[in-house]
Amino acid sequence: MMSGRELGRVEVLARVRSRALRVVDAAGLLRVSYRQAKRLWKRYREEGAGGLKHRSAGRRSNRAHPEGFRRKVLGQVREKYCGPVGERFGPTLAAEHLAAEDGFELDAETLRRWMLAEGLWSRERRRRRHRRRRQRQEHFGEMVQMDGSFHRWLEERGPKGCLLDLVDDATKTTLARWGEQETIWAAADALRAWIERYGVPLALYVDWKNLYKRRATPRERLRGEEPLTQFGRLCAKLGIEVIAASSSRRAGPRDAWSGFTARIRTGW
Repeated sequence: MMSGRELGRVEVLARVRSRALRVVDAAGLLRVSYRQAKRLWKRYREEGAGGLKHRSAGRRSNRAHPEGFRRKVLGQVREKYCGPVGERFGPTLAAEHLAAEDGFELDAETLRRWMLAEGLWSRERRRRRHRRRRQRQEHFGEMVQMDGSFHRWLEERGPKGCLLDLVDDATKTTLARWGEQETIWAAADALRAWIERYGVPLALYVDWKNLYKRRATPRERLRGEEPLTQFGRLCAKLGIEVIAASSSRRAGPRDAWSGFTARIRTGW
């Protein structure tokens, strides 16, 4: 099937064939150079209208990902990022996690097309009841929000990197650390810097990432076990509760306060 642009070229060159136009005039109408117009006219004379069709039409793009790569990516999406409406990952978020956690680098729009084709995602959204904005904690150190953000923070002067940011929920006190990736070592280093400056927080509020907190497997759910990542075990030894975003459990101000005074550190 020819595009509108290609059909327009057929119409102009048909007028050249009928001698109603010269090639030089056709170049102006087609908005191409005279040399390009001569090439198009030659193809039209020798091959007809079909000769003006783009040479790559119907062929696999040279920049297309291998089929094996596509299958691996979609398999990972099915296993880790798929689910019912309202819980599954969208293509943009899934692409970020695939790059950060699984080593699969691809454009979010490419992943969107693949997921739509496989029925792994749709634009349907689950309607949720209006929820009130979460109330901030009352005291410094009750809960610290922690997240990593990938961006070209150095613009063109350096590589793309991850900024690990820790923000106290009550006072918005902030501490940030720079790293190449959002790894266990980078997260532990940022947490250590916070503890050295402000003391041990009661809770960390993090995203659902396998680095911080992972969902229980069916076997773990049957046993009533709560899975711990390496970072989660580190926090458990320090007495820090790890709360994942969108989880039903929240660090209540009063519950957190019960042990707060017993864990005050210098500088709080």
